[in-house]
Amino acid sequence: MWHFISEQISEKLGQDFICDDIRQIHQQFHTRSFRISDGRHRFFIKVAEAGELPRLECEAHGLEHLKLEQDIKLPAVVCSGRVSQHSFLVLEYINMGEGSAPLWFKFGQALARLHAANNQNMYGWQEDNYIGATLQPNSWQKKWCQFFAEQRIGYLLQLLCEKDILTVHIDKVVSSVDQLLSGHKPPASPLHGDLWQGNTGFWKEQPVVYDPAFYFGDRETDIAMTELFGRFPEPFYQGYQEVWPLSQDYQYRKPIYQLYHLLNHALLFGGQYIQTAKLHLQHLDS
Repeated sequence: MWHFISEQISEKLGQDFICDDIRQIHQQFHTRSFRISDGRHRFFIKVAEAGELPRLECEAHGLEHLKLEQDIKLPAVVCSGRVSQHSFLVLEYINMGEGSAPLWFKFGQALARLHAANNQNMYGWQEDNYIGATLQPNSWQKKWCQFFAEQRIGYLLQLLCEKDILTVHIDKVVSSVDQLLSGHKPPASPLHGDLWQGNTGFWKEQPVVYDPAFYFGDRETDIAMTELFGRFPEPFYQGYQEVWPLSQDYQYRKPIYQLYHLLNHALLFGGQYIQTAKLHLQHLDS
């Protein structure tokens, strides 16, 4: 496998690359991550089963489409493919560190500019992709309330019910979410889609983001995710507000947007996430 991947990298580099240092650094969702090197170049490699190639390719497509804001660093996509019983994605290796308060402020500013770089009048994307290991439908829709109620909340509730993880009145919840968002018509912003601290870092005075679940939607969903599992440092929000202030009504929509990620975590990890999701659903399923 590594010989084939090295050949693919060599072809992209236009020079020989023979990896002689292979180190596994992470494993999640049946995907192993490695750092490989030949002493001159280093790359970040994701390896999964052969059938997982569409998920890895969706990640690559998302990274390519987020290249709208020069002050946000994204790992460059090198190549992807299948070899034997495995699929792989090769990315630029970025040696990241923690950010100072000024860098978090810069990150907030840059994200606001990214969100403002919208060129869509519909919500969704050209292809379905993944949020973690969960398929994320992205069929284009004109109404944000319908898109989020049906393709985000309703879709995950259906998966949870099918797996007997969570039982609710799906139609009632979808209708409630639709009504709560019905007067909200946000710009269709390019979104990271899974923006928590585990998908961020800093490199050479630049914020870095990776592992996107890209689509065009309400920018508030990205901000809500940053507040779900421990808020980003306060300078991040100060920087964002300086460039494109959030509406005061965001606070009312935030729990609905966070529900999407809680439902996905209940699906992927179970445990306490199921109880937390149930609490968030109470006022929507009555």
